[in-house]
Amino acid sequence: MEDFQEQEYEFLRRLEEEKLGRKKLLKRGLAAGAGLTVMSLSPAALAARSKALVDPPSIGRLTKLSDFVKEAKKEGKLNVIALPPDWANYGEIISTFSKKYGISITSDNPDGSSAQENQAVRSRKGDSRAPDVLDVSPTFAIAGANEGLYAKYFTTNFRKVPRAMKDGRGFWVGDYWGVISFGVNGAVMGSTAPKSWKDLLKPEYKNRVALNGSPLSSGSAVAGVFSASIANGGSLNDIGPGIDFFAQLKSVGNFLPIQSTPATIASGQTPVTIDWDYLNLAYGKNSPAAKIKTVIPSDGVYGAYYCQAVNATAPHPWAARLWQEFLYSDQGQLLWLKGYSHPALFANMVARKVVPSAMIKALPNAAAYSKVRFASPAQVKAARATIATEWPKKVGA
Repeated sequence: MEDFQEQEYEFLRRLEEEKLGRKKLLKRGLAAGAGLTVMSLSPAALAARSKALVDPPSIGRLTKLSDFVKEAKKEGKLNVIALPPDWANYGEIISTFSKKYGISITSDNPDGSSAQENQAVRSRKGDSRAPDVLDVSPTFAIAGANEGLYAKYFTTNFRKVPRAMKDGRGFWVGDYWGVISFGVNGAVMGSTAPKSWKDLLKPEYKNRVALNGSPLSSGSAVAGVFSASIANGGSLNDIGPGIDFFAQLKSVGNFLPIQSTPATIASGQTPVTIDWDYLNLAYGKNSPAAKIKTVIPSDGVYGAYYCQAVNATAPHPWAARLWQEFLYSDQGQLLWLKGYSHPALFANMVARKVVPSAMIKALPNAAAYSKVRFASPAQVKAARATIATEWPKKVGA
């Protein structure tokens, strides 16, 4: 499979080079020479080539950044969707991109789900309000790619992204990852803070523990159950022990039937929140009075990543690709890291020594990240199916 993907990448690279060469020939007025080549093509191939001369590239490194900027400025806009400003530092990422390139950004449905992002691509096809780019979970990235919702686009730094975090066909690429953590409101809990999942069963956590959403619909909540499962004898192939743990947590009165939000966290309504590390760290920064401490559990380090994709029918296709180039540049990657998420090129950037030491020190228990485990899309799908049947019976809606 890997060889096939490399061959496809090479084929597209040659196609882009041919496209660029064709443009140069046209500019030089060598119509006669070009015509000889065109006449040998079938009608379908001729149509494909004509389209390639107009469309944005599918491989970023074969186009100058200045050309991306020039064409994106002509479009003048970029539509993003489901990007909360306090999630992985997207507020600063959006403002930085807009200021740097002079392109206005419309941010739609910031609290939307991955499912809603894909639906927006379907329902708004041909509409100038349609999202140009998406940030979705792997499950929805794979589904969207297979449905034809996304365009093929290999960012300039595509090859530097770890193999497990990208689609070899170029339809999506992982952007950042995080691990499940405990966000502890120090204003409520004082110096008491759990170090493991087992600690959450102690009496001092009665009516104190909450999830960010329900695992019946929330990806971060599913991740929380995965982490609990790993810590309690389960595995990436067996999420059952995680469900049983939450049933036990509920039976001892420690599990809150409240889905945590930034407001409940800041107010102390949900003193211990099970959520991504980058979100709990951001809550601590944004709500200093809550004295939030972020703890990576010692017995279940589970991580997951999100994915970037370009809408196949994006109303602003050049701006969409410029956005991708920005995100996978060192500047974009460091902005994600500033928001406490691990960007896709984190290891590469550390090796090149371009990550400020202060950013690394800002992450909790750096040694724990070496133990992180990631579920495959197939394992996530199987886990969701188990949760759908077992969670309502054992834990509730």
